[in-house]
Amino acid sequence: MRVEDNLKQIESAIKEACIKANRKPEEITLIAVTKYVSAERAQEALEAGIVHLGENRDEGLLAKWDVLKDKPTWHFIGTLQTRKVKNIIDKVDYIHSLDRLSLAKEIDKRADRKINCFVQVNVSGEESKQGINPEEVADFISCLADYKNLNVIGLMTMAPLSDNEELLRSCFRKLKNLQTKVKDLGFDFAPCTELSMGMSNDFSLAIEEGATMVRIGTALVGQKSQEV
Repeated sequence: MRVEDNLKQIESAIKEACIKANRKPEEITLIAVTKYVSAERAQEALEAGIVHLGENRDEGLLAKWDVLKDKPTWHFIGTLQTRKVKNIIDKVDYIHSLDRLSLAKEIDKRADRKINCFVQVNVSGEESKQGINPEEVADFISCLADYKNLNVIGLMTMAPLSDNEELLRSCFRKLKNLQTKVKDLGFDFAPCTELSMGMSNDFSLAIEEGATMVRIGTALVGQKSQEV
Protein backbone atom coordinates (compact mmCIF):
# COMPACT_ATOMS: atom_id res chain seq x y z
CA MET A 1 0.00 0.00 0.00
CA ARG A 2 0.99 3.60 -0.48
CA VAL A 3 2.24 5.42 2.59
CA GLU A 4 -0.52 7.95 2.05
CA ASP A 5 -3.16 5.23 2.40
CA ASN A 6 -1.49 3.72 5.46
CA LEU A 7 -1.25 7.17 7.01
CA LYS A 8 -4.98 7.71 6.72
CA GLN A 9 -5.60 4.47 8.64
CA ILE A 10 -3.04 5.35 11.29
CA GLU A 11 -4.43 8.85 11.75
CA SER A 12 -7.93 7.40 12.10
CA ALA A 13 -6.70 4.99 14.80
CA ILE A 14 -4.90 7.82 16.59
CA LYS A 15 -8.08 9.90 16.56
CA GLU A 16 -10.12 6.99 17.92
CA ALA A 17 -7.61 6.36 20.73
CA CYS A 18 -7.63 10.05 21.62
CA ILE A 19 -11.41 10.09 21.81
CA LYS A 20 -11.32 7.14 24.22
CA ALA A 21 -8.73 8.90 26.38
CA ASN A 22 -10.36 12.34 26.16
CA ARG A 23 -7.29 13.71 24.41
CA LYS A 24 -6.65 15.69 21.24
CA PRO A 25 -4.90 14.17 18.19
CA GLU A 26 -2.72 17.29 18.09
CA GLU A 27 -1.08 16.04 21.29
CA ILE A 28 0.40 13.06 19.43
CA THR A 29 3.57 13.21 17.32
CA LEU A 30 3.76 10.45 14.75
CA ILE A 31 7.25 9.18 13.97
CA ALA A 32 7.62 7.06 10.83
CA VAL A 33 10.26 4.44 11.57
CA THR A 34 12.06 3.95 8.28
CA LYS A 35 14.77 1.51 9.34
CA TYR A 36 13.46 -1.33 7.16
CA VAL A 37 12.78 0.64 4.00
CA SER A 38 14.65 2.57 1.36
CA ALA A 39 15.32 6.27 1.17
CA GLU A 40 12.77 6.40 -1.66
CA ARG A 41 10.09 4.97 0.62
CA ALA A 42 11.09 7.45 3.31
CA GLN A 43 10.76 10.21 0.72
CA GLU A 44 7.25 8.94 0.00
CA ALA A 45 6.46 9.32 3.70
CA LEU A 46 7.57 12.95 3.57
CA GLU A 47 5.47 13.58 0.50
CA ALA A 48 2.46 12.10 2.34
CA GLY A 49 2.87 14.81 4.97
CA ILE A 50 4.87 13.00 7.64
CA VAL A 51 7.41 15.30 9.27
CA HIS A 52 9.21 13.04 11.74
CA LEU A 53 11.39 10.09 10.69
CA GLY A 54 13.09 7.62 13.02
CA GLU A 55 16.16 5.44 12.50
CA ASN A 56 17.75 2.96 14.91
CA ARG A 57 21.23 2.61 13.38
CA ASP A 58 23.72 5.30 12.47
CA GLU A 59 24.39 3.67 9.09
CA GLY A 60 20.71 3.79 8.18
CA LEU A 61 20.32 7.37 9.27
CA LEU A 62 23.41 8.51 7.37
CA ALA A 63 22.31 6.72 4.20
CA LYS A 64 18.92 8.42 4.25
CA TRP A 65 20.46 11.75 5.25
CA ASP A 66 22.50 11.65 2.04
CA VAL A 67 19.21 11.66 0.12
CA LEU A 68 16.79 13.59 2.34
CA LYS A 69 19.17 15.92 4.19
CA ASP A 70 17.36 17.99 6.84
CA LYS A 71 13.92 17.85 5.22
CA PRO A 72 12.59 15.55 7.99
CA THR A 73 12.88 16.04 11.71
CA TRP A 74 15.22 13.16 12.56
CA HIS A 75 14.83 10.90 15.58
CA PHE A 76 17.46 8.36 16.62
CA ILE A 77 15.45 5.62 18.33
CA GLY A 78 17.85 2.69 18.70
CA THR A 79 20.64 1.77 21.05
CA LEU A 80 23.37 4.35 20.51
CA GLN A 81 26.96 3.31 20.98
CA THR A 82 29.04 6.05 22.54
CA ARG A 83 31.66 5.89 19.79
CA LYS A 84 29.00 6.50 17.13
CA VAL A 85 27.54 9.67 18.64
CA LYS A 86 29.87 11.79 16.52
CA ASN A 87 28.40 10.26 13.36
CA ILE A 88 24.83 11.42 13.94
CA ILE A 89 24.86 14.24 16.48
CA ASP A 90 24.74 17.07 13.94
CA LYS A 91 21.88 15.44 12.06
CA VAL A 92 19.35 14.43 14.71
CA ASP A 93 16.84 16.52 16.62
CA TYR A 94 15.86 13.81 19.11
CA ILE A 95 17.60 10.86 20.76
CA HIS A 96 15.21 8.35 22.32
CA SER A 97 17.73 6.01 23.93
CA LEU A 98 19.72 7.82 26.61
CA ASP A 99 20.48 5.10 29.16
CA ARG A 100 23.91 5.75 30.70
CA LEU A 101 26.11 8.60 31.86
CA SER A 102 28.90 7.82 29.40
CA LEU A 103 26.43 8.40 26.56
CA ALA A 104 25.17 11.63 28.13
CA LYS A 105 28.76 12.87 28.43
CA GLU A 106 29.51 12.10 24.79
CA ILE A 107 26.32 13.74 23.52
CA ASP A 108 27.12 16.83 25.54
CA LYS A 109 30.69 16.88 24.27
CA ARG A 110 29.82 16.44 20.60
CA ALA A 111 26.70 18.60 20.32
CA ASP A 112 26.86 22.26 19.34
CA ARG A 113 23.26 22.84 20.43
CA LYS A 114 20.73 21.38 22.84
CA ILE A 115 19.64 17.88 21.88
CA ASN A 116 16.18 16.69 22.94
CA CYS A 117 16.67 13.40 24.77
CA PHE A 118 14.43 10.68 26.12
CA VAL A 119 15.71 8.52 28.95
CA GLN A 120 15.06 4.91 28.00
CA VAL A 121 13.46 2.88 30.78
CA ASN A 122 13.18 -0.90 30.93
CA VAL A 123 9.73 -0.96 32.46
CA SER A 124 9.03 -4.59 31.56
CA GLY A 125 12.23 -5.89 33.17
CA GLU A 126 13.01 -8.08 30.16
CA GLU A 127 16.67 -8.98 29.84
CA SER A 128 16.48 -8.45 26.09
CA LYS A 129 15.44 -4.82 26.55
CA GLN A 130 17.78 -1.86 26.97
CA GLY A 131 17.09 0.88 29.47
CA ILE A 132 17.40 1.99 33.05
CA ASN A 133 15.55 0.28 35.87
CA PRO A 134 12.50 2.34 36.85
CA GLU A 135 13.67 2.83 40.43
CA GLU A 136 16.95 4.36 39.19
CA VAL A 137 15.48 6.91 36.78
CA ALA A 138 15.14 9.90 39.12
CA ASP A 139 18.70 9.55 40.40
CA PHE A 140 20.03 9.10 36.88
CA ILE A 141 18.28 12.21 35.62
CA SER A 142 19.50 14.26 38.58
CA CYS A 143 23.06 13.42 37.48
CA LEU A 144 22.49 15.09 34.10
CA ALA A 145 22.33 18.64 35.41
CA ASP A 146 25.84 19.55 34.30
CA TYR A 147 25.37 18.46 30.70
CA LYS A 148 24.25 21.73 29.14
CA ASN A 149 23.59 20.35 25.67
CA LEU A 150 21.02 17.84 26.91
CA ASN A 151 17.35 18.67 27.21
CA VAL A 152 15.64 15.69 28.85
CA ILE A 153 12.16 16.07 27.43
CA GLY A 154 10.74 12.73 28.51
CA LEU A 155 10.92 8.98 28.96
CA MET A 156 10.87 6.16 26.42
CA THR A 157 10.11 2.47 26.68
CA MET A 158 9.45 -0.59 24.54
CA ALA A 159 6.62 -2.79 25.72
CA PRO A 160 6.79 -6.60 25.47
CA LEU A 161 5.80 -8.11 22.14
CA SER A 162 2.50 -9.48 23.37
CA ASP A 163 -1.22 -9.64 22.63
CA ASN A 164 -1.98 -9.29 26.34
CA GLU A 165 -3.69 -5.91 26.48
CA GLU A 166 -3.51 -5.58 30.25
CA LEU A 167 0.19 -6.38 30.25
CA LEU A 168 0.81 -3.69 27.65
CA ARG A 169 -1.37 -1.16 29.44
CA SER A 170 0.44 -1.87 32.70
CA CYS A 171 3.78 -1.20 31.04
CA PHE A 172 2.65 2.08 29.54
CA ARG A 173 0.90 3.14 32.73
CA LYS A 174 4.05 2.57 34.77
CA LEU A 175 6.06 4.80 32.45
CA LYS A 176 3.38 7.50 32.59
CA ASN A 177 3.43 7.45 36.39
CA LEU A 178 7.22 7.63 36.38
CA GLN A 179 7.20 10.52 33.92
CA THR A 180 4.80 12.44 36.14
CA LYS A 181 7.05 11.93 39.16
CA VAL A 182 10.12 13.18 37.30
CA LYS A 183 8.23 16.16 35.89
CA ASP A 184 7.11 17.09 39.39
CA LEU A 185 10.76 17.31 40.49
CA GLY A 186 10.92 20.54 38.52
CA PHE A 187 14.34 20.13 36.91
CA ASP A 188 15.00 22.96 34.42
CA PHE A 189 17.22 20.66 32.36
CA ALA A 190 14.69 17.84 32.44
CA PRO A 191 11.12 19.11 31.91
CA CYS A 192 10.10 15.52 31.15
CA THR A 193 6.78 16.38 29.57
CA GLU A 194 6.88 13.77 26.81
CA LEU A 195 6.35 10.02 26.56
CA SER A 196 7.79 8.04 23.65
CA MET A 197 5.99 4.70 23.64
CA GLY A 198 3.88 2.64 21.31
CA MET A 199 4.69 0.97 17.99
CA SER A 200 2.74 -0.59 15.11
CA ASN A 201 1.13 -3.30 17.25
CA ASP A 202 0.29 -1.29 20.36
CA PHE A 203 0.27 2.46 19.64
CA SER A 204 -3.46 2.86 20.30
CA LEU A 205 -3.08 1.47 23.82
CA ALA A 206 -0.01 3.63 24.36
CA ILE A 207 -1.94 6.75 23.39
CA GLU A 208 -4.79 5.82 25.72
CA GLU A 209 -2.22 5.53 28.52
CA GLY A 210 -0.49 8.86 27.83
CA ALA A 211 1.97 8.57 24.93
CA THR A 212 2.85 11.83 23.21
CA MET A 213 5.13 10.29 20.56
CA VAL A 214 4.46 6.98 18.82
CA ARG A 215 7.06 5.17 16.69
CA ILE A 216 5.37 3.36 13.81
CA GLY A 217 7.23 1.45 11.12
CA THR A 218 5.63 -1.61 9.52
CA ALA A 219 2.03 -0.38 9.66
CA LEU A 220 3.00 2.94 8.11
CA VAL A 221 5.90 2.51 5.68
CA GLY A 222 6.08 -1.27 5.42
CA GLN A 223 9.07 -3.59 5.40
CA LYS A 224 12.04 -4.40 3.19
CA SER A 225 9.87 -6.12 0.63
CA GLN A 226 8.35 -2.76 -0.16
CA GLU A 227 11.62 -1.02 -0.98
CA VAL A 228 11.75 0.71 -4.33
